[in-house]
Amino acid sequence: MVELFPEGFEEVERLGGVELAAYTDAAGEERMWAFFGNGRAADVEGGWEDRWRAFHRPVRVGRLWVGPPWEEPDDDACVVVIDPGRAFGTGSHQTTQLCLATLQELEPQALLDVGCGSGVLSVAAALLGFAPVVAVDVEAPSIEATRANAAVNGVAIDVRLVSPDEILPSADVVVANISLESVERLARRIECTTLVTSGYVVSSTPRLPAFEHVSQRTLDGWSCDLFRAT
Repeated sequence: MVELFPEGFEEVERLGGVELAAYTDAAGEERMWAFFGNGRAADVEGGWEDRWRAFHRPVRVGRLWVGPPWEEPDDDACVVVIDPGRAFGTGSHQTTQLCLATLQELEPQALLDVGCGSGVLSVAAALLGFAPVVAVDVEAPSIEATRANAAVNGVAIDVRLVSPDEILPSADVVVANISLESVERLARRIECTTLVTSGYVVSSTPRLPAFEHVSQRTLDGWSCDLFRAT
């Protein structure tokens, strides 16, 4: 399917197996039949190529409005425009919302965003007055997405591709919306005063020997924790 339809196809779990569907034309249908020897075709209604946009809705977190470029932002909000792409993070996930809420309670200082994804936290931090803002990730698509979203929002962010075990730049505040295991490995790679972590459920508070746990906020079973360096 990747070879036949490199532009993309849909994978759907079905009882007893997986269904693969390509949105294509008559020539594509012919290629599928030639390769697989069977299958079925059905017409789809117009506008299918834009229906994915319905899944990306804006969110309001405190004074921040986070949404895609085709949505109209609130007049009284600090607007963060994030164009969904191949990188994770549109602002809608609970862990992202928790981090956004926590950042608004902190004094703006130098900030490092670890695992920046689409750059939503980096962009929001820059708009909130944090400076300088450095964003790092191990995935090249995240670097591309963060740079693009920083440009759209008119903010200056130092975006860097890093290796999984690389010592990271020091900052006053570090925010890491990543997995629990990655958060616990992060402590030996960073130097900061304040650490904001998320990306895990409420029952999985990270163990960070070099930091004191200050507070926790939760949303729909997800958690965000605030730590101070000891």
